[in-house]
Amino acid sequence: MTIGALGQATGVGAETIRYYERIELLPQPARTAGGYRVYRPENVRRLNFIRRSRELGLSIEAVRELLSLASDRLRPCARVDRLVRDHIHDLDHKIEGLQKLRGALQRLADSCRGGGRVSECRILEALQEAEETLAGPDVECAEEDCPGRRAGDKQPRPRRERRA
Repeated sequence: MTIGALGQATGVGAETIRYYERIELLPQPARTAGGYRVYRPENVRRLNFIRRSRELGLSIEAVRELLSLASDRLRPCARVDRLVRDHIHDLDHKIEGLQKLRGALQRLADSCRGGGRVSECRILEALQEAEETLAGPDVECAEEDCPGRRAGDKQPRPRRERRA
C-alpha cells in the first residue's frame, strides 16, 4: 500500500509516518522503481501500536522500548508493567500540577469581576509578577519508587512541573 493508504488505514498523516521512519520507529519501507514507498500489513499493525501509545501520552522513547519488548514474545512483561506504572505516576504528578494551576487561575478570576479599568486589573497585575506567585511550590513525591527520585535519596526530590 502507499503512504496515503497507510495513513488512511491508521489515521496517521503522511508527514508523521515519514517522521517515524526518520527516527526509526517504523522501518524504512521498500520502494518502487519510481521511488514510491510500499507498505505491508505489518506496517499497519506497528503504526497503530505507535499511534495508540502516543495517544496515551507515552514518550517516543517509551514507545521505542515497548516496540522492542513486544518483539520478544517470550520475555516476561515486568518491564512493560513498570513503564506503564511509571507513566501513570507521571500523569498523577501532572494532574496535581494542573489542579494547582487551575486553583491559581480561579483565585485570579475571583479577584476581578471585570467591572474596573484595565489599569486596576488584578489579573494583569498578577500575570506581570513572578511566575512562582501563580504556580506555587514544586510538587513533591512521597512514593518510595518515584521515577523523579535518584537512587539512594531518602527524601523525595521536588518535581518541577513541565509547562507547555
